[in-house]
Amino acid sequence: MSESGPEAVHSTSGSGETRIYGIRHHGPGSARSLRSALEAFRPDMVLIEGPADADPLVPHMASAAMEPPVALLGYVADEPARAAFWPYAVFSPEWQALRYAVENGIAVRFCDLPAAMALAVEDSGNGRDALAELAAAGGYDDAERWWDAVVESSTDAATFPAITEAMATLRETARIEPASDSAAATGPGPADASAAPGGPTTVPGSHTAEATGPGDPHPEPLVLDRHTLVREAHMRQVLRQARKDGARRIAVVCGAWHAPALCDPLGPANADQRLLKGLPKVKAKLTWVPWTHSRLAAASGYGAGVPSPGWYHHLFTATEHPIASWLTKVARLLRGHDLPVSSAHIIEAVRLAETLAALRSRPLAGLSEVTEATRAVLCEGDDTVLRLVGAELVVGEALGAVPAETPTVPLEADLRAQARSLRLKQEALSRTLDLDLRKARDIAKSRLLHRLRLLGVHWGVPETGTAGSTGTFRETWELRWEPEFAVRVIEASRWGTTVQAAAEAKILDTAGGDGSGVAELTDALEFALLAELPGALDGLIHRLGSAAAIDHDITHLLAALPGVLRTLRYGDVRGTDTSALAQVADSMLVRICAGLPAAVTGLGDETAAALRAQLDTVNTAIHTRNDTESTQRWLAALARLADRPDIHGMLTGRMVRLLCDAGRFDSDEASRRLAAALSIGNTAGAKAAWVDGFVGGRGLVLVHDRALLRLVDDWLAGLTGDQFMEVVPLLRRTFGAFESGERRAIGSAVRDTGPGAPAARTEIDTERGALVLRAVAEILGVPA
Repeated sequence: MSESGPEAVHSTSGSGETRIYGIRHHGPGSARSLRSALEAFRPDMVLIEGPADADPLVPHMASAAMEPPVALLGYVADEPARAAFWPYAVFSPEWQALRYAVENGIAVRFCDLPAAMALAVEDSGNGRDALAELAAAGGYDDAERWWDAVVESSTDAATFPAITEAMATLRETARIEPASDSAAATGPGPADASAAPGGPTTVPGSHTAEATGPGDPHPEPLVLDRHTLVREAHMRQVLRQARKDGARRIAVVCGAWHAPALCDPLGPANADQRLLKGLPKVKAKLTWVPWTHSRLAAASGYGAGVPSPGWYHHLFTATEHPIASWLTKVARLLRGHDLPVSSAHIIEAVRLAETLAALRSRPLAGLSEVTEATRAVLCEGDDTVLRLVGAELVVGEALGAVPAETPTVPLEADLRAQARSLRLKQEALSRTLDLDLRKARDIAKSRLLHRLRLLGVHWGVPETGTAGSTGTFRETWELRWEPEFAVRVIEASRWGTTVQAAAEAKILDTAGGDGSGVAELTDALEFALLAELPGALDGLIHRLGSAAAIDHDITHLLAALPGVLRTLRYGDVRGTDTSALAQVADSMLVRICAGLPAAVTGLGDETAAALRAQLDTVNTAIHTRNDTESTQRWLAALARLADRPDIHGMLTGRMVRLLCDAGRFDSDEASRRLAAALSIGNTAGAKAAWVDGFVGGRGLVLVHDRALLRLVDDWLAGLTGDQFMEVVPLLRRTFGAFESGERRAIGSAVRDTGPGAPAARTEIDTERGALVLRAVAEILGVPA
């Protein structure tokens, strides 16, 4: 290897000249320096660290619709959940190399292991971060600060040979890991300073082990693991093939850790062939997908992540006065949150950042200096406000875009078309979407979002209480697009080629499982209504009817019936025909009425309380349906049970109360039954349970019906001390569940109706009444 220029480590041979550019992924300084070096070198081929089978996707880079951050997505064709991303931002050196090659008509190839190999096995990388070693040698305790100071704040192309030389020295001290079955290719180990995109980030959410810092008392050694050696062997093979294909001036862009391994002499090809021979492969597919800044952040678990993608994006795009323009952005953000920031604040913050940089012998203020200036001047020492700046600007958020012609599965194409027609934009930032289901476009948006939820693509999350709100014309959603949804859409494509067809197929398959009972089928039916899946409704209704016919547990039917009745009552809000459900609902009600006598016998307190809650829910649902035949059947069943002496008092009291509310029993009948329940023949506990069932959750009945209140009051007044202590826990639970206003009203009523209460005044003051009538007539605009 000979050196004849500062731009990169390069070599000349009979086949031409090759220059190696060792970079760090997602570094604006590296990206700017690399672009300048490529323009000076003018190669006729560019090799870039990335999956070699992604070469057919390079032409899409020329589209004006391609907007970073984006990522190469590779997935196993028969198992889409096995997937990996190779992300790129505008400040990624690889992205700038791709743009340079495409814009200048230069041949470009990816040279790392193909996704077909990378997805076949899993990585077990381990060891110490090479950048941490260099940072420690430079007197830094943080590798990020060292790289930011030495590389990112500079555009000097001479850093490439220096970094490569430093990496070569470190590799001489590295321990070579012996071959093992666990060595793999789904992501870089911490010892791999190149990290992804050369080694992808896997899905879902893989995390690499954290590298030890330079101050660790027992640091792990640098490691050249088998996975790294295999990747480098493949890179050398691609470089050899490029020379064989006639390329004379080759630029190789790779992670700095790999740069020494790609310098001439490359060594015998047979050795690399032996390393690559027999590697497992899968059938992989690749495409471009949008990515986000937050997924580039190291905090997301991305192995090659950077701590400040928003800051790096600013450094790369703001070429003039980057510090002043950054602090102006900070001021604009704080003003948007109603915090007072003036121009004087910005000027003082710029001065402080530049002074700190000068004191630290830095050519330009970096993120640490800008952050300290922001905290001291703009945030006035408030770390809470500083965290806001960090989340919204330092990390920031941006969602890229890919051309419509990018290869994808039919389901993804259908989703894009629907989102475009409904004007639903995929955005990385959360936003609230209010829908009025009386409008055709809004109901179409609701259907799409519900169908995607069914497919596991939670682009929209309904606000609490609105997920199943079929009885309202309004829905509120929180929309946020995550890059991982691209994988879930591909996974869901096995169910169908359109969103509707896939959702119908999946819900029918899920509902047809062995564990699907009446409750699960009812939930599925409600979801099918929300998502408007007509192709699934008939099948779900048939399965629900069959499940209800063979389910002998009445509590299951009680739990499921309200959902069915809600669908019947509110289905027309969305224009869905649900008439076929009526027969299923009637059949379920008949079975419930027939099975209740056996279900309410011999119950303990807790079971009786749970059944009481179910009776309340079913009673409300039946009355809401407003079907006379069903209502009469239900009330007749309750009336038969209310006369039985062998039922838990809590249930008997509640049945009497429900019959009173429905007009089957009048107040005299209710008083008679209450008096009988409180008679001397029953225990104090049984009496308290009956009272709890009768008035539990409905305290106003005692306020408005003084006869009932007097009976309860007389019973309580007649209890002995032991009897009172026995029933007080249940009574406390009963009366404690009342609203505070109800309790005050009951207390006032007891005071007014108890012994010594003042006699009720029956005389009417006609003069005052006439004044009231005239005032009301004047308000209503009618003659007095």
